[in-house]
Amino acid sequence: MTTRNRTGTRGSASAGAVAATALLAAILPAAPAAAAEPTNRQLLEQCGNGTDTCVFHPDGPPQYYQNTSEVVGSPAYNCTDRSQLMSVTWSDTVSESNSVGISMSATFGTVFKTTFEASYGYEWSESHTESQTTYVDVPVGHVGRVYYGAMMQRVSGTYEMHFGDPYYGHYIWYVPFEATGPAEDQGGAWTQSTSVMTAQERATYCD
Repeated sequence: MTTRNRTGTRGSASAGAVAATALLAAILPAAPAAAAEPTNRQLLEQCGNGTDTCVFHPDGPPQYYQNTSEVVGSPAYNCTDRSQLMSVTWSDTVSESNSVGISMSATFGTVFKTTFEASYGYEWSESHTESQTTYVDVPVGHVGRVYYGAMMQRVSGTYEMHFGDPYYGHYIWYVPFEATGPAEDQGGAWTQSTSVMTAQERATYCD
C-alpha cells in the first residue's frame, strides 16, 4: 500500500513538470534562426558597391598550363593521285573565366586586374586570338588535321571585403577566388596529323 502511494506521487510530480515545460515553451519566443550566408557571387557583387574596402590577395605567382589541343581550321582532304602539301588556315580564340562565373567587367574584376599588374609587372589578358596558316604533307587518300592548345595562366587568391554596416551579420568577409586567362607568352603548341579517309569522307569530299 505504501509503495503504491509513493509511486503515485512521483507520477503526479512528473506530469506536473511536463506541463510546466510545455507552458514555458508556449510563452517564451523561439530563438531566431541563424541568417543564411551570402554566396561568393553576392559578396563580389558588393565589391565597391557597399564596401568600405575591397582588395584581392594573390596566393602566389600565376600557374601556367597548356590548353587541351583541339582541331583548328578545316581538315585537308587529298583526293588526288599523289601526295600534296596542303595549307590549313586556322584561328583560335581563348578568353578569361573565373570560379564565380560572372563577368570581370564589374568592380571586383578591376580590383583583380589592378592587383595582378602591380604584383607581376604585366597586364592581365582578357582574351587572345592566334591565327596562322599551317602546311601539312597529306598522302594520297588521306586527310590532314591541325591541332592547337593555347598557353593559359591561373591565379588564385582571396578577396578581403570590409563593410561599414554588417552584411549578413559580419563587417568583414573573405572570398576565395580563381581566374584563368591567356598567358602573356603565347608559346602554345600546334601539331598536325594525317589519317586514311573513311568511306564517308571520301564519298563526301572526293566523289
